[in-house]
Amino acid sequence: QVQLVESGGGLVQAGGSLRLSCAASGRTSGTYAMGWFRQAPPGKEREFVASITRFGGRTYTADSVKGRFTVSRDNAKNTVYLQMNNLKLEDTALYYCAARTAVGDSQSQGGYDYWGQGTQVTVSS
Repeated sequence: QVQLVESGGGLVQAGGSLRLSCAASGRTSGTYAMGWFRQAPPGKEREFVASITRFGGRTYTADSVKGRFTVSRDNAKNTVYLQMNNLKLEDTALYYCAARTAVGDSQSQGGYDYWGQGTQVTVSS
């Protein structure tokens, strides 16, 4: 079992920055590929944002955030980060991190096995 806890969300003006963190704990928590997803409004399907492989050798970001968001990880701290720069109104969402037990990374929410509770990001004009 893996537990994931996101933090770092909040209210920010358009053009600003935030860094989200996802702390993992539990069995072999430091050896999973990780992903970030977002959901807005509630009930809508979660949208892929970024993913990173087990040891950070490959990252992938969605076209909608490419050039603005960067995913990274520190396995010594069992933590994954999402650096978000030049935030836009349309980035407002509940952001989730997820862990994948299978080999390789994934851009589909079905490819992940464990999920955090989410952290809210609200971008204002």
